Amino acid sequence: MRLATYIFAIFVGLLLLAAASVGLAVAFAWPKLPTLEVLTDYRPRIPLRIFTADGQLIGEFGEERRTFAKIADVPAHLKNAVLAAEDDRFYEHGGVDFAGFARAAVANLTSGGKRQGASTITMQVARNFFLTREKSYSRKLYEILLSIKIEKNLSKDQILELYFNQIYLGQRSYGFAAAAKAYYGKNLKELSIAEAAMLAGLPKAPSAYNPVSNPTRAIQRQHYVLRRMLELKYIDQAQYAEALKTQVKVIRGGGESYPVHGEYVAEMARQMAVDQFKDAAYTAGIRVITTVKSAEQEAAYLALRRGLLDYERRHAFRGAEAFVDMASVKSDSDEQLDVLLEDYPDNGEMLPAIVLEANSKGIRAYKRGGEVLTFTGPSLRFASPMLAENAAPAKRLRRGAVIRIALGSKGWEIVQVPEVEGAFVAVDPNSGEVIALAGGFDFNRNKFNHVTQAWRQPGSSFKPFIYSAALEKGYGPSSIVDDAPLSFSSGQTGSQAWEPKNYDGKYDGPMSIRAALARSKNMVSIRLLNSIGPQYAQDYAARFGFDPEKHPAYLTMALGAGSVTPWQMAQAYSVFANGGFRVQPFIVKEMQDSSGRVLARTQTASASNGAPRVIDPRNAWLMDSMMKDVVRRGTATKALALKRDDLAGKTGTTNEYVDAWFCGYQPSLVGIAWIGYDNPRKLGSGETGGAAALPVWINFMAKALQGVPNKQLPPPGGLVPVTTSDGREDFVYEERLGEAPPDSEIPIEGETGAQQSEPVSAPPVPSVVPDQPHPKPITTPNEVTG
Repeated sequence: MRLATYIFAIFVGLLLLAAASVGLAVAFAWPKLPTLEVLTDYRPRIPLRIFTADGQLIGEFGEERRTFAKIADVPAHLKNAVLAAEDDRFYEHGGVDFAGFARAAVANLTSGGKRQGASTITMQVARNFFLTREKSYSRKLYEILLSIKIEKNLSKDQILELYFNQIYLGQRSYGFAAAAKAYYGKNLKELSIAEAAMLAGLPKAPSAYNPVSNPTRAIQRQHYVLRRMLELKYIDQAQYAEALKTQVKVIRGGGESYPVHGEYVAEMARQMAVDQFKDAAYTAGIRVITTVKSAEQEAAYLALRRGLLDYERRHAFRGAEAFVDMASVKSDSDEQLDVLLEDYPDNGEMLPAIVLEANSKGIRAYKRGGEVLTFTGPSLRFASPMLAENAAPAKRLRRGAVIRIALGSKGWEIVQVPEVEGAFVAVDPNSGEVIALAGGFDFNRNKFNHVTQAWRQPGSSFKPFIYSAALEKGYGPSSIVDDAPLSFSSGQTGSQAWEPKNYDGKYDGPMSIRAALARSKNMVSIRLLNSIGPQYAQDYAARFGFDPEKHPAYLTMALGAGSVTPWQMAQAYSVFANGGFRVQPFIVKEMQDSSGRVLARTQTASASNGAPRVIDPRNAWLMDSMMKDVVRRGTATKALALKRDDLAGKTGTTNEYVDAWFCGYQPSLVGIAWIGYDNPRKLGSGETGGAAALPVWINFMAKALQGVPNKQLPPPGGLVPVTTSDGREDFVYEERLGEAPPDSEIPIEGETGAQQSEPVSAPPVPSVVPDQPHPKPITTPNEVTG
């Protein structure tokens, strides 16, 4: 009896000693607990986000993907899924679930399996905000004490809100709102029960249960969460059954997909935001609102890609993209084929496929997901040269070859990723707002922005600026200039002999400059430039925003031998479209903080408010009239397919078909299309501006001008009608009525510059000059608030 009493006394003493020790530890540790300001004044690291003018997200930049969501905006089934997976007694305990601790301890002692934990949601909040992952008794004590302190100072919903926004869920996503976007491309309110259960399974182990990299384990974890939801009566049997059979579609690539393809726009906006706010741009939740409109932006993206893919179809198939080892493939439906395709991501509408069999009669190819496609007849024609025995072994199509396929109007067809590049930009000529911009075929493949950085020769698309200068020097649209051959000796040029030619090699004698522009007659352009003087034309072109030093004052300027960017051409053609005003294009409308307060806003002059007038309104109207003839009866008649009579523009093709342009507009929208190789080389015979670039412009305008009424501007004051020699009506400046135009005839004395022909190639200039990553803007900080 005494022994039992003695043992009991020792046990009680140890308990009291342990309690005293715990009490001392608590007394010692409690004052050292951190303050909760980081929780009560929660400011998450929210990434930089780029939006279209109508609110579509097109880019996100920052180490952490995070979107703050109020707990009231979290759907009940997602909240219940998280509670079921992580802490079903959350609303009952005081931060530490002692019953859960006891249950986990018993399970760990009696089970030989995985150890169970008993961390509550509150404890996870304490750990995520204040503590490390170190496993020690002291750290666990601090975690428990912090959890109690948090519960005493914050409501349950506040704690849950912190958890929902702070927890890491894989794919660089912090918080459930960001994860919903990353994995599904959805907002929280759009999540199904099945999707919510899969997300709720992530906090336990974001890597192990990642549905992108570990889909099998993610589904197993999802099923566990659904069972718990059923046991806790968060869902009924019917909802449980429906969720189990729901196939959750996860975004491949981890959520880099956006509803609108605006990668080049997003990158321009990112650079501007970083210029403005430095590294804080990536964490402060800044929202950049661009000027682009989502429908027009997508139309530009699709039009440029279609134009470049059509170009590829007109030229030789280059063969297999790569080859994979088929030794481990047992059948045409072997899942190993999907594994082999993992290294070949989709490129927009162009999907990778593995050739299973190839001969002169046809090709059988495996598409990701298990479908086997057969190509014969017309669908085989493009790729058939690479089936021949004499095709290059490294490119010949055979078993194991990786090819690209796309769904066309007549079914699946073999395509190839273009080597050629292009650019398209559309601008509102009255405000300067960039409505759409596609800087190349694929941003992920080539981040060089050809709209703002590619300096290329404009060819005949530069002629309107020479003609506009000629109008100021006394010419009129009906002025007659001789379209006859020209030649210059080395003595005249000061260098080499020069014999420029018309594009088609034909000469039509005396003709109006209106007809000459429509038909892109080089001899007329040279005679005009000689008459007005290259120095005058160089100075005059600067009115449109061109750099004089990039357009040497030689006669070759008449054929577009200088260098421009598509961005500059958009600004320059806007002058004709808006009646004579130079408006600065811009792509960022405003920058906001995370609460929507305006931090900076672009403030530029518009054609109707403050923009400088750079050419006479009569000049602008006459040039518009002449460029409409380019569409009606000249080199751009393909644009008549749009069935509008308010379109104007000019084609451009450089020597040896190196660059193809179409620069055109309707009074409310200017569009510039360019196609060429980064390292200049021939596009191929017949690949003119009208053949290669104009279709891009047409496809964009077909979408952008839907529902836009035709707009015809009346002639401004100071113009009077005249009857031309062929009986047509035209206009001249009132004060010049009856005057003869200046003499444009040769001989020409003095230097003409480098030897050129139309289309033109020299003086050679770099095709891409990355000295200006984006046009200077932009925003005026802190001048306005919203």
